[in-house]
Amino acid sequence: MLNNPPSTESTAATVDRSEGDINLTDGYLSYASSHRNATAPLLMADARYFLHQSLSSPCLNAIATADGSNIIDLNGNAILDFHGNSSHQVGHANPDVIAAIKHQLDTLTFCPRRFTCEITVALAKRLALLAPVGEANTPGRVLFAPSGTVALSTALKLARYATGRYKTISMFGSFHGATLDAISVGGERLFREGLGPLLPGCLHVPPYDESELGQRSAQLIESLLESEGDVAAVIAEPMRWTSVVPPPPAYWQRVRQACDRHGTLLIFDEIPACLGRTGKMFCTEHFGVRPDILVIGKGLGGGIVPMAAMIAREDLNIAGNTALGHYTHEKSPLGAAAAMATLDVIERMGLVQRAAELGQRMLMEFDAMRPTLPAIAAVRGIGLHVAVELKSDTLPASTVAERVLYRCLADGLSFKVACGNVLTLTPPLTVSDSELARAMQIVERDIRIESAAG
Repeated sequence: MLNNPPSTESTAATVDRSEGDINLTDGYLSYASSHRNATAPLLMADARYFLHQSLSSPCLNAIATADGSNIIDLNGNAILDFHGNSSHQVGHANPDVIAAIKHQLDTLTFCPRRFTCEITVALAKRLALLAPVGEANTPGRVLFAPSGTVALSTALKLARYATGRYKTISMFGSFHGATLDAISVGGERLFREGLGPLLPGCLHVPPYDESELGQRSAQLIESLLESEGDVAAVIAEPMRWTSVVPPPPAYWQRVRQACDRHGTLLIFDEIPACLGRTGKMFCTEHFGVRPDILVIGKGLGGGIVPMAAMIAREDLNIAGNTALGHYTHEKSPLGAAAAMATLDVIERMGLVQRAAELGQRMLMEFDAMRPTLPAIAAVRGIGLHVAVELKSDTLPASTVAERVLYRCLADGLSFKVACGNVLTLTPPLTVSDSELARAMQIVERDIRIESAAG
């Protein structure tokens, strides 16, 4: 399920259906051509001036404005954004985050290297105290970066420096970013295919799932650590983000203990699901394990300013004679101001608890639908990170999922499609009760149509 092979569309294009709505399918082209109107000139310009790549240009639609849970396209259509690239925990254009950025623009806009500033130190301290890394009650150490992928690259470098090793263990089907080092440890073919040799020493194991190999995932990690003997780090999503598959009970405890036995660091990539989305401030808190290094990003900048962080345990502060990050915008005051305001909003509005409550409501409602919706194979979720897995007796499940996606888009709801047949819904944590109810009605209606069709 997590590593679907590519399918051949009638367009004769071979595409990897493992992630997202693919912009090479007939369904994509049909939707795009029938919903252009005012967007047509901009979409044509986008296709002309941007390099084309799957999941991006050519684009599907064009946005004029965004606010809260909604994006508004150039045709004036409001679309509930239950995708948001997992970066809109506090909603689009959050007024408190915008106010903090505006204030920072009037105060200090940029901090060159060899200098620091109050706002970035305040954010570093806050994250060091919040993040569950290393020993409890011992604050970690922080480096900021302009994107999650860059923060992850920094974590890989720190792991090599700290251990004197270069090998890593990660999972097939995982996504950790699109740079060469990130796709080396990542496991999605869409991002690796045709690029030649990647980083050496990047070992992969099957992800935990219901397959025979998936059930042996932790054992395979233990075996690799034992047989290789010189692995620098195990890097993983604490929960499978795109398909929303939580680990089996005690899975991470077993991996944590194996890492400790072999002097291997445990790196958790929480870039898409940190900051309350799962009903905890950090997803790893659900599983009772503290990694050595935690990487966060996406929503850290309030969905406005690119901002990410690598947070490491205190005793990994050993690389003072080398340059782990050294990025121009490493101590961005604008990014730090946005992040501080984002954390303030999450805490003041009780969004962590709200995510837990609304996520439970979504799961209960989807479970109630299942007896009358045979297209639903499974429902999974943790906080406001919910997946609906689809099936069909007569069509490829990916075809059904794509049809549901474009029906929902036409009805005013956007979400992610993962693994070809999994609808992944990640609304803002600020979503209103009425907005959530409307989204659930749209999904139910459009899955019902596909269920009736076969």
